[in-house]
Amino acid sequence: MRDNEFNSRFAANDEPTLTVREAARYRVLLLAKRDELTAALGEGESLVPPANDKSGDLVDWARADTEAELQMQRRQSESHLMRGIEDALARINRGSFGVCEVCKQPSARARLEAVPWTRVCRDCKEKRDPGAGESKGS
Repeated sequence: MRDNEFNSRFAANDEPTLTVREAARYRVLLLAKRDELTAALGEGESLVPPANDKSGDLVDWARADTEAELQMQRRQSESHLMRGIEDALARINRGSFGVCEVCKQPSARARLEAVPWTRVCRDCKEKRDPGAGESKGS
């Protein structure tokens, strides 16, 4: 497959969406982010004291509960991002990376640079979820 033919069958307007070189670069970015998340997930195993640890006073217990809740939320967010990255890597393998799943148009390079695991272009994201942040992995 020539560089300029990569993904052309997936864009609604039959224009090439990514070259092979660009896809390889996004793969490297996604793999680096996945490795970073894997390391972070492994580091934060038990930063919060166990729930049955009743040393300290009520303020210490409240602080520990709050910290545990924040860590659970962070871990869920990281797990969601990890799934998004794995999905993006699969789309690269299928040849559909960089094509909006809603409108079937190529996503802007700036969007792919900022959020390489995205499934939708900026316009479709704004229509679907006005004012939402990118941390949700879309």
